[in-house]
Amino acid sequence: MVAVIRNSHSIRRILNYNENKVKLQNAVCIGARNFPADPGKLSFTMKLNRFVRLLELNPNAKRNSVHISLNFDASEKDMPEQKLMAIADMYLDNLGFGKQPCLVYRHDDAGHPHIHLVTTNIQADGSRIDLHHLAIRKSEPARKMVEEAFGLVRAQGKEYRSESVTTKSVRKAEYGKSQTRAAIQNVLESVLGKYRFTSLAEFNAVLGLYNIRADQGRENSRVHRNGGLLYRILDDKGNPVGVPVKASSFYNSPTLAKLSVKFSTNRIMGQQHKARVKNAIDRLPPAVAHLGTEGLDDALGREGISVVRRENAEGFLYGITFIDHTTGGVFNGSALGKNYSAKQMQERFPVRVHGQATFAKDKSGTLKADPFSGLESMALANPSAAPLISDIIAIARQLTAPEWSADIVPGQWKKRTKKKKRGPSGNL
Repeated sequence: MVAVIRNSHSIRRILNYNENKVKLQNAVCIGARNFPADPGKLSFTMKLNRFVRLLELNPNAKRNSVHISLNFDASEKDMPEQKLMAIADMYLDNLGFGKQPCLVYRHDDAGHPHIHLVTTNIQADGSRIDLHHLAIRKSEPARKMVEEAFGLVRAQGKEYRSESVTTKSVRKAEYGKSQTRAAIQNVLESVLGKYRFTSLAEFNAVLGLYNIRADQGRENSRVHRNGGLLYRILDDKGNPVGVPVKASSFYNSPTLAKLSVKFSTNRIMGQQHKARVKNAIDRLPPAVAHLGTEGLDDALGREGISVVRRENAEGFLYGITFIDHTTGGVFNGSALGKNYSAKQMQERFPVRVHGQATFAKDKSGTLKADPFSGLESMALANPSAAPLISDIIAIARQLTAPEWSADIVPGQWKKRTKKKKRGPSGNL
């Protein structure tokens, strides 16, 4: 089980988000803790007023609303409502919110089962529950206790990583099959809390896995000039379709200003996960190089790492991003080091056309032929001999590489010219 905690200044916005899901039949309110009636007998106004009365007791508290999602493994999709409520009860009690009013919603619009808890940290006497480091201080121990008590798949276990931290746990956005805003919101909920991207390009690399793009608009457009951000659904070819949605219209407001703060934080927090991606690449057997880019993608995919390449209109590769679904790390190749840049990676894992290896495309978009593709074909046909053939290719490339020649001719090879003597007056 994974618990994601968000705090906000607007309980109405959080409540609207979940109630709109109910209207679209994508969610069900299964519980109302510390409310005067069962969920089915409560109107929207009754639910809202229960929270508002508490918030009025402490008008100085800016962050007074708490939105928690409890996410379960895909194999636990058939849990009954009684079990989900028991899980929510134990988690809230150990979190310190046992006496707080709380609405529990079961969401059915993602690839993994999950529930949302809507509550407030303002207590009946007007005091507030401290939210500082709540996830570390109380949520982690509560999560582990719930996992053990109910026999849930552990968030740190091998079984969980193999199934729920990959893109399988969230559905890709498909235009026309679901409401655009709802489809984008579902993806944003997963991506924003899970991945550590440090730029808009890295953010879009992750969103692209779900057919979504965050767009600043054209350079001279009003959106770009005002620092705005639009979210679009993409088709299978990566082209935007449908009407874009403003960032401010989502309940968690993933605007460019907020993302910039997240970029700065992730630059510090994500450094510790670089080594895992680099080691996963460096440990690849020589035979993978003979399979080219497809071999790289498949091999890293088994490690829970996706490879996203960026090309211009001519097909020239100018960027590569590695997305680690296990740790949430997102890294441009150049950020990992020179040996992991787009150019170096294509030289190590060349593109293949009709089974033949080629080098990376040049700036004109032309694929340069590899003179050793015949040897590489032999390696593919004889996996046992692949390491030896790989060494032979490396030596052959070294011997046939063009020698370096300087543009400047050394002084000893220059033809010396005699200087003309000047006369007494300085004239020649």
